[in-house]
Amino acid sequence: MSFRTLRSLDVAGRRVFVRVDFNVPLAADGSVSDASRIEATLPTLRYLLGKNARLVIASHLGRPKGKRDPKQSLKPVRERLERFLRQPVAFAEGIVGPEAEAAASALKDGEVLLLENLRFDPREEANDPGLSEALARLADVYVNDAFGAAHRAHASTAGMTAHLPERAAGFLMEKELGALGRLLGSAQAPFVAILGGAKISGKIDVLQNLLPRVDRLVVGGGMMFTFLRAKGIATGGSLVEEDRIDMARGLLAGPHASKLFIPSDCRVAVDIGGSDPGRIVASDAIPADLAGVDIGPASLDSIAALLSEARTVFWNGPMGVFEVPAYAEGTVGVAREVAKATKRGAFTVVGGGDSLAAIHQAGVESQITHCSTGGGASLEFLEGRILPGVAALEGAAVAKA
Repeated sequence: MSFRTLRSLDVAGRRVFVRVDFNVPLAADGSVSDASRIEATLPTLRYLLGKNARLVIASHLGRPKGKRDPKQSLKPVRERLERFLRQPVAFAEGIVGPEAEAAASALKDGEVLLLENLRFDPREEANDPGLSEALARLADVYVNDAFGAAHRAHASTAGMTAHLPERAAGFLMEKELGALGRLLGSAQAPFVAILGGAKISGKIDVLQNLLPRVDRLVVGGGMMFTFLRAKGIATGGSLVEEDRIDMARGLLAGPHASKLFIPSDCRVAVDIGGSDPGRIVASDAIPADLAGVDIGPASLDSIAALLSEARTVFWNGPMGVFEVPAYAEGTVGVAREVAKATKRGAFTVVGGGDSLAAIHQAGVESQITHCSTGGGASLEFLEGRILPGVAALEGAAVAKA
């Protein structure tokens, strides 16, 4: 990856367009309920301000579908950002055009301007050349620190870079690419990957790209039941992707089948709502009227044993219906075991919203080597795909990098 790093830029007295990922959850009162994505990019913002740059910060929030929606405004983010940076943050209602250009031109060294939600303009997601050029007029230098949006070829993540030859990755982007790149390029064995979540369909390519590289691959969550059906095992009312059974059967018969670990027991319940606390059964003895909602204790013990020897660990996706407390034991248990692996010296990477929520619930955030902020982007990277936001940074001058 031949992109410039942040430290290679000369930014003093210059306007720097910083694409960030401030797609944060908002509470009912409109305030930011979880500021972790804002905090993740603070090292980049503080570094640039310390170098007397003039910051033009841009992000999307939610899915406004090209229309202005007050409920998806970045104004609450501006308030939180001011508290973090301990300085005023100017705000531009107009994303581009005379108002935004005047606000950007008025910036003095060390000052900050936040643009309104980029996706209020339908041209953002269309990667419209006109919007790309208009955004580029707001700055002299481009920095992308929005790894969570790097898999999108949008005007602010890809198109505008053609108009700003000086461009670089922010610290968060650099950290994400370094950690995920290590999984694909220089992972120390034994390498254990744990994939969970409801469906195989969103993780087929990750499965197929990781399986030759890992020593063991744990299949948990709803995904496990499609694999059980592929083995001819009845799964009761558990979630099964009928159209993926043949794919699972192919993996189970393939050259890397011995690397796959399918949980040997699971918690089953009447439904996934949580009214029934459920009970533990063997994975090959699921009653016809019950559905699997979590992995069982024997499976968690087996995963713990695999992780006890691991030198590299990647985890994405919960082991069950994690949002229901009664069915969260397996997911939280895996979080604790990944943390233990880190303490033993393993390089550990965790990605995906539910996995990160489990890490938080278990109180082990500080005990993971790298918590990825980009769920979709991290999966596409691990599928071996080229991320448009990263490709747009490549080819920039690297003389000082």
